[in-house]
Amino acid sequence: MELCEPARVLLASRYLLPGETPEDMFRRVANAVGTDKKDLFAKMMGELRFLPNSPTLMNANTACGQLSACFVLPVEDSIDQIFSVLRYMAMIHKSGGGTGFSFSRVRPRGDSVGGWSGVASGPLSFIRVYDEATNALRQGGKRRGANMGVLSSHHPDIVEFIRAKEGGGLQNFNLSVGFDADFFAHLERGSRYPLVNPRDGSVWEEIDPRLLFETLSLAAWRCGDPGVLFLDRINEKNPVPGLGEIEATNPCGEQPLLPWESCNLGSINLSRCMGKGDIDWELLRETTWLAVEFLDAVIDVNRFPLAIIRDHTMRTRKIGLGVMGFADMLIRLEVPYQSQEALNLAERLMRFIEEESHAASRALGEEKGSFPAIDKSVYTGPMRNATVTTIAPTGSLHLIACTSSGIEPLFACAGERVINGRRFSIVHPELKRHFLGLPNGGELLAEAKRRGSLEGLLLPPGVKELFRNAAEIDPDFHVRMQATFQKHVDNAVSKTVNLPQGATPEEIAGIFLLARRLGCKGITVYRYKSKEDQVLSRGCDACRVDTLVT
Repeated sequence: MELCEPARVLLASRYLLPGETPEDMFRRVANAVGTDKKDLFAKMMGELRFLPNSPTLMNANTACGQLSACFVLPVEDSIDQIFSVLRYMAMIHKSGGGTGFSFSRVRPRGDSVGGWSGVASGPLSFIRVYDEATNALRQGGKRRGANMGVLSSHHPDIVEFIRAKEGGGLQNFNLSVGFDADFFAHLERGSRYPLVNPRDGSVWEEIDPRLLFETLSLAAWRCGDPGVLFLDRINEKNPVPGLGEIEATNPCGEQPLLPWESCNLGSINLSRCMGKGDIDWELLRETTWLAVEFLDAVIDVNRFPLAIIRDHTMRTRKIGLGVMGFADMLIRLEVPYQSQEALNLAERLMRFIEEESHAASRALGEEKGSFPAIDKSVYTGPMRNATVTTIAPTGSLHLIACTSSGIEPLFACAGERVINGRRFSIVHPELKRHFLGLPNGGELLAEAKRRGSLEGLLLPPGVKELFRNAAEIDPDFHVRMQATFQKHVDNAVSKTVNLPQGATPEEIAGIFLLARRLGCKGITVYRYKSKEDQVLSRGCDACRVDTLVT
């Protein structure tokens, strides 16, 4: 097995057991998942065609045995319940999972507290408590805990929530505003928008929705948070509406879940599903079917942190199969990311994976039985899993697979990345091939490495288009790509609109509105260098490692 240097460092620091090799790890995972396909599972992972989420790689066949990445826990308007959920969060983080919460049911700051001579401190105070608790833990002892905090746009504390990260803090939380159709109706009309106390349904005050949206866009411009979730759209697509409404997602927003549900994810490496200059559709089909069977089997061998989570997860058996290496696939096909051809390919590709993964889940449903809550779902025939597809960010997985992350364009063709405290200077391996034979090719390549961009270099236009970095992609095109994938994804799509440093809050507002119009379930933006602790940077003076910058 050929692994790039960042992959070896990452695996050794977080994933491998003492004395274990990567091959041993994949065999350990395959044996834990079992079934008569375990040899095929090990081969699929060993060839880096598919990787499951990090807790599965870390914890399979260990004393922990917790294999899921995504959890959503309910937060009620009760001190006892809030602190009970805090304890459950700690248990999940200790096992390697990430947690999402909606704080929309917590009464606003300044509201009365029955039976006590005091006033409520509001949801943001409890988010800070959860954040501090996360600081004291590391997920599975190997990585910092991750959380998603959601607050409804109707909540009286929504403006305070939007501004929560502007002065720093809450480093263990991603934040998202949960919008519905009512907000956008008020925004379009310009009418006053009611903020409603969740304790009793009373209107707390009425505000200008345009001011709220401007505040949101400015906060996202300053630090990348909050993102937005279109909760009405998420629930319109909820495959099991009979079990209630979805109010929150996992930390990166790609996995909407009902309260107490968990989900295990995995991603197909598209750059490993290619033949001679084209997609190997038969290999992709085989990998998709195997991956669905793998992820479904993980549910049965998983050691859940709480009985209630096990019960709620088992009744829907949700899985999330996604992709990584999309940008690398496009480069090898010589298709620019910002092109209609790329959009067409994305739609064809994800439709194919959707159809094949659903067929695989139906076959498992016929063989082993459908998920127990199918009578409360939209399905009319056998189905093993209530959801099958998700596009995750593949934060660590794409480094292990030595490929580009999720469906993102290249962050840069060359740059630096911090992995386990080490700074790697790296360059995309396909770059050299496109400079061979060019006049002054060596000098041009050195300059491309230094800048992390081909802009301003005397190169054929086709080469420049092929290696456009994420901030050089038109923001609207980022959204169009996300929306294209979303059309064929059961859950949601994790995608960041990476913006140049000079982007404006008004542009960010436009991105949010376009995502709404095109059918996305949520959207996140990030303006270059808007955070001090940015782990990726473009360009390097002495790029040494020929691997992928994503």
